[in-house]
Amino acid sequence: MRRRSINQSPVSVKHVPHRTCVACGKVKPKRALIRLVRTSDGSVEVDVGGKKAGRGAYLCQEQECWQIGLKGRRLERTLRTSLTHDNREQLIRYGKDLKESISDRGQ
Repeated sequence: MRRRSINQSPVSVKHVPHRTCVACGKVKPKRALIRLVRTSDGSVEVDVGGKKAGRGAYLCQEQECWQIGLKGRRLERTLRTSLTHDNREQLIRYGKDLKESISDRGQ
């Protein structure tokens, strides 16, 4: 039986929540992904704060994941809703703007 000395305290490790990207299936820390939420009226919005009420899904910050998620029905299936043409275009624009802002930070 091992004894712990009085001066040693147990190491406290903070729990980091993980989520799965709908498009690529990679599990990443929640903060590294972008949450999309189905609102009560059935539309899909980007949830920057991650606290909006509604069914949520996560996408990576990579352009490929946004294209895969919005091109097929993966996002719609996960959120259990249908995207309107305008709603889909709005999310595609957000994904493109995201790519540009990430590339601007890299320079």
